[in-house]
Amino acid sequence: MDGTYTLLVDLASDATVTVGALGQHRLNAGRYAYAGSAFGPGGLARVDRHRELARGEREVRHWHVDYLLGASPAAVARVVTSEGVDVECAVARALDERFERVEGVGASDCDCPSHLHYAPPGDAEALTTAVERAHEAAREADEE
Repeated sequence: MDGTYTLLVDLASDATVTVGALGQHRLNAGRYAYAGSAFGPGGLARVDRHRELARGEREVRHWHVDYLLGASPAAVARVVTSEGVDVECAVARALDERFERVEGVGASDCDCPSHLHYAPPGDAEALTTAVERAHEAAREADEE
């Protein structure tokens, strides 16, 4: 099945991550939300690949988020999906309103400033709730 997904990633401690050609990013401990899409071969099975990378079972990095997932204090806390619809930019834009962006990450093929957002540890659940609501709203808008 194809669709859109958002990875909710907990970073247990501060880390400096080199994100491919984007260079180094200093990331604070907390929760990150990465909005991505999985259309084409494998579809949403891409999420399993991301989880494997976060567990240290894979090394190869294909997407910007893989550099975060490969950081030793990172773990996938949850995944929110919207099957059959391409709403990754809508989800990312909804998070722009309230959460800090990590500029350029995950947005190399669109005009969004970022598809990776950050919430400090005390706001982790607020970010999760915002992601769930953004997916719901984007799915509803896509149906119209």
